[in-house]
Amino acid sequence: MSARSAVMASLIVGVLFAQPCASQEATKPLVTDPVYTKPQQLVDVGHGRRMNIYCLGSGSPTVILDAGMGDSTISWALVQPTIANKTRVCSYDRAGLGFSDGPDRPSTADNIADDLHTLLKAARIAPPYVLVGHSAAGMYIRVYADRHPNEVVGLVSVEGSHEDQWVRGWAIGAPEQQAKWDAFLKEYGRCVDEAKRGLVPGTPAYKKCVGDPDPRFSPAINAAQARYAATVRWQATIASERESVAYASADQTRATRKHYGNMPIIVLTHSPYPKAKDETQEIRNQRTLSWESLHLEVAAMSTRGVNEIVPNSGHYIQYDHPQVVIDAVNQVVAIAREERQGSSASK
Repeated sequence: MSARSAVMASLIVGVLFAQPCASQEATKPLVTDPVYTKPQQLVDVGHGRRMNIYCLGSGSPTVILDAGMGDSTISWALVQPTIANKTRVCSYDRAGLGFSDGPDRPSTADNIADDLHTLLKAARIAPPYVLVGHSAAGMYIRVYADRHPNEVVGLVSVEGSHEDQWVRGWAIGAPEQQAKWDAFLKEYGRCVDEAKRGLVPGTPAYKKCVGDPDPRFSPAINAAQARYAATVRWQATIASERESVAYASADQTRATRKHYGNMPIIVLTHSPYPKAKDETQEIRNQRTLSWESLHLEVAAMSTRGVNEIVPNSGHYIQYDHPQVVIDAVNQVVAIAREERQGSSASK
């Protein structure tokens, strides 16, 4: 399991919905582009920090791709080049992740949204934006849209996290679920100290904190990921984001507006969910229905909201069914352009 997949395991423990993605079993790498072995563009965001951003294509609105917890620009490798045929599209590494410098404050939803706003201004990438968020970033893009409503013209949530998923998930099944989550945070928080001492390949600490190569990526990309995953800045950022996601970040997302008017919102949900070894089919069914209900709530935040079920997919729909993500993004872009043209014609 790769460093990124180790982080996904943390979400599986807390969410109690998602299952490992099918593409993990791929026999050959899905992503081999050497662009993901190094920073694409490091932008000075002030206070001696730089953030990595990768832009392709041209046109408006600009699509901003925000990866899931622990992920980087590579999360969008199978969709970004195709979206670039229609408009400008940028992926980026959150502070402390990928090739971006470490953060100078906790990795909460509010701070992450503020960092993205600063990055886009510093990189001179002007709005309007269509924001696309995978997993935990499903909350981050909603916080951004709430904080900067005049900049955002559409949202696409790819298996996006919901602020209530932990509370509702912990209420299903055994009563000690929250305690298990907190114990998990404490256990993996030790990876920061392990990184300070030096994470050495072949050791138990390295396997736990960095993980095995990801079969979806080329050896060169895996090597690059392993190098930054072993750093203190990466481990500290992951620890902070994990500690925040079910608590501070969830609270901050919960405080955002509950309706976005007629702004297009597309939510992509993978289903059905196979039963885990430690649960009954009845509990699995409850968790599946809860996950779908949470996504329906996000879709209902707009008169143009849609929740699309994506069968035969894992949590990483952008790897398992990239065309579904591409089509959703292109649809939101097209609606945003129609709105803008209609507004211009009425003046």
